[in-house]
Amino acid sequence: MKSVLHKAATRGHADHGWLNSHHTFSFAGYHDPERMHFGVLRVLNDDKVAPGRGFGTHPHDNMEIISIPLEGDLEHKDSMGNTTTIKEGDVQVMSAGTGVEHSEYNKNADQEVKFLQIWVFPNKRNVEPRYDQISIREIERKNAFYQVLSPSSEDEGVWVHQDAWFHLGKFEDGKTDSYQIKKEGNGVYAFVLEGEVEINGQKLEKRDGFGIWDVDSFDFKSNTDSRVLLMEVPMSLDKIGR
Repeated sequence: MKSVLHKAATRGHADHGWLNSHHTFSFAGYHDPERMHFGVLRVLNDDKVAPGRGFGTHPHDNMEIISIPLEGDLEHKDSMGNTTTIKEGDVQVMSAGTGVEHSEYNKNADQEVKFLQIWVFPNKRNVEPRYDQISIREIERKNAFYQVLSPSSEDEGVWVHQDAWFHLGKFEDGKTDSYQIKKEGNGVYAFVLEGEVEINGQKLEKRDGFGIWDVDSFDFKSNTDSRVLLMEVPMSLDKIGR
C-alpha cells in the first residue's frame, strides 16, 4: 500500500473577497511541485462564493469538470445553451472537450454558496462538449458509500470520459464500510467533508485529503457523524488522452 496525506491546513488558500478558495492541488497562484495532481485528478478546490457574486464567462477544453454543491444555490450558464441551478444534493459534470465557455454565480443575495470544483484529465481528447447534472437524493444511502460518477452512462450517477468512479457516504458515529478498487492501476483520493474518520487506520479530520493506491480494497470507519467523498482515478498519466 502507498499513501499520501494532505491535512486541511496545508492546502493552498486564496481569498479574493467574493471568492474564498482552498486548493488541495496546485492551482492559479498556488504552486507546489509536490502537489500537482493525484493520478488523473488534477484539481480539487473547496470554494465559497459571496452572495450575488461568481465566476464570469471563461473557457475550458479537454477536461472533465465536476461540481458538487455543499450549501446554497449555484447558477450555471454555458455556450452549449444550458442555464441551470445546482444545489446541495446535486452533482454536475461538464466534458469540456473541443472547447466550452461557462459562468457560475451564487444565485442568492443573502447567503454564501459552497461547492467543490473538481477537474479530471480525460482519456479522450477533443470530444464533443457535453453537460449533465443529477439529484443524488434518490440514490443516496445511509452508512454506506454510493456511486455518483462512473465511466458509463448506464451506471448510477453522472459519467465522464475517464476510468473514474466517485462515491459519497454519510455515516453515523461508529459505522464502518469497505471499498473495493474498481480497476487495476487506480487509486482513491478520499476527502472528508464533515467529521472524523479512519481509512486503513489513518485518522482524518474535516477537509483532510488522503490518497491511497497499490491496494485492492480498504476499510473505513467513522469516528463521529461524517460525510466523505471518495474519488477513484487512474494513477498513471498515460491514461490521459493525447
